[in-house]
Amino acid sequence: MTLLTFRFAPSPNGELHLGHAYSALLNQQMAALAGGRFLLRIEDIDVTRCTPEFEAGIFRDLEWLGLSWQEPVRRQSEHFSEYRAVLDRLIAEELVYPAFMSRGEIRAFIAETGGRDWPRDPDGVPLYPPLDKALPTRERKRRIAEKAPFAWRLDVDAAMARVPGALSWIEFTDETMAETRTVEARPQAWGDVIVARRDIPTSYHLAVVVDDALQKVSHVVRGQDLYSATGVQRLLQQLLGLSPPRYFHHRLLLGPDGRKLSKSLKDTGLAALRDAGVSPQEVKRLIGL
Repeated sequence: MTLLTFRFAPSPNGELHLGHAYSALLNQQMAALAGGRFLLRIEDIDVTRCTPEFEAGIFRDLEWLGLSWQEPVRRQSEHFSEYRAVLDRLIAEELVYPAFMSRGEIRAFIAETGGRDWPRDPDGVPLYPPLDKALPTRERKRRIAEKAPFAWRLDVDAAMARVPGALSWIEFTDETMAETRTVEARPQAWGDVIVARRDIPTSYHLAVVVDDALQKVSHVVRGQDLYSATGVQRLLQQLLGLSPPRYFHHRLLLGPDGRKLSKSLKDTGLAALRDAGVSPQEVKRLIGL
């Protein structure tokens, strides 16, 4: 019998808040109920924003909450060579292309052509224009040799042409894992997403599918804000021949103003709650666990 595997995968680019506590504790709870294992992964590919101080804070917060996990902890920054090998495969199969347009150039192009009618992804960001896909190979190589800034983007149309049949994923309907439903994956909604940078050979989408496969993660339990992104990750899993996990996208904890909690907006962190004398048991009551 295969051991079920759950994971909590924070980025050390800020302090954990109540939303992170909910996700981490829910993963551990579901792993325990399934008789499975619980992993901690540090998603630190953003080497400019992720710091050792924030990572140390993650460990302090999770240990304070009473969480434990299997060792070793996987740090993405220690595995760039693995991601590079996968990226090289996508390049060789002509499923990605170098995209050179800056944000300003993208805005200008859209203003001149599509304006307000330009398609946007589920997060409301305009889809990447198709100009770079038409660049001749010689011109691409010249720009890369001259150190022009670029990112590797997935050619979603070419990728979908390689996928046999419909693309979907299995989603659990609630925390009990008693029932599932099949969800149609729609990676086209995101356009040609970034899968790597010039100086960092991966992105969130690429790293997460590689890591989940290598760590044999069977169940991905994460926030509803990542629900739509699952379509892109299913496409990458299919292209790379990786077995997909099953998914559960849990509710988001909201602030008093009705928006989701955010590190970038400096919502109250777990460290501040701990310093204020709040107990782990009170945290669990606050988040409904």
